[in-house]
Amino acid sequence: MEQLPNCPKCAGEYTYEDGDLYICPECAHEWSQDASLEEDDSLVVKDANGTLLSDGDDVTVIKDLKVKGSSSGIKVGTKIKGIRLVDGNDGHNIDCKVPGVGAIKLKQEFVKKS
Repeated sequence: MEQLPNCPKCAGEYTYEDGDLYICPECAHEWSQDASLEEDDSLVVKDANGTLLSDGDDVTVIKDLKVKGSSSGIKVGTKIKGIRLVDGNDGHNIDCKVPGVGAIKLKQEFVKKS
């Protein structure tokens, strides 16, 4: 008997075949049997220069940024350590702590990798 792959979305083990698709009854995810095992759904975030960013990178702010609710902003050249990448629907893909400001989300086009 052929061992069917676990669901790539929820890791459910009760997948079944339907034509040329695999289906997971637990989360209703469908994927092609021909789908590459190398398929990667990871978040791709690039800085202002096009350099690929990853969790834990250090970045530098390239533009003065205003912060809502604060009289001060983030100045050009501010170094931010240990960023975390998130899937921001509004374009704010970087979650970080800015010295003097606190926890904030930034857009990737306003930073460069240090």
